[in-house]
Amino acid sequence: VNRMPRPVSAQTRNDTQMKMTVAKQLQTAEDPVEKLRLLCLQRGSTGILGLGRVFRRMDDNGSGDLSREEFVKGLDDSGLSPFLSDDDYDKLFEQFDADSSGAIKFDEFIRAIRPRMGPSREAMVMKAFEKLDRSGDGQITFEDIQGVYSVQSNSEYLNGQRTKKELLTRFLANFEEGGVVDGIVTKEEFLDYYAGVSASIDEDGYFDLMMRTCWKL
Repeated sequence: VNRMPRPVSAQTRNDTQMKMTVAKQLQTAEDPVEKLRLLCLQRGSTGILGLGRVFRRMDDNGSGDLSREEFVKGLDDSGLSPFLSDDDYDKLFEQFDADSSGAIKFDEFIRAIRPRMGPSREAMVMKAFEKLDRSGDGQITFEDIQGVYSVQSNSEYLNGQRTKKELLTRFLANFEEGGVVDGIVTKEEFLDYYAGVSASIDEDGYFDLMMRTCWKL
């Protein structure tokens, strides 16, 4: 029996288009920072978030610093090392180890890798985070998200393909990189995620509408 293919979500279509565009850009990318950014985006809108989660998980003592060995291990654990040369590693680390201390601040590094959002988009993302962060401590819980996250305009929900619970579970899974389920999303992780989503969306109006409907802004 031939079955009609299920319709794909708008975000899936956006991700697919972005991956195709990024693959072409990677062929000519020379700057190591741009190359790493594109490698992350080639994994879809969660690529930057995934890299950030790997590095933050390695920060056992909460210092926010990464040695060169930790930096290399983080990129290896992220599966990106086969696409980077030794020269790329050297240039990336030296660029962020400005004081030659032998360590870099990984939040500064991730912010530099993160695709830039326009001021209006970043303001909308921060508006959503601040709505969720009722305590103002810079962290939100999965429970905070569950109480606000809306699927009412999601095409997969509207056509009966997925339930609200399934869509919520899939969204939360974005923040569980490497099987680490801490139930917490930091402001940086929220920005990492939406920077990736933003990179896959051309129209500011569409991004604005998506954020407003998703978070009831």
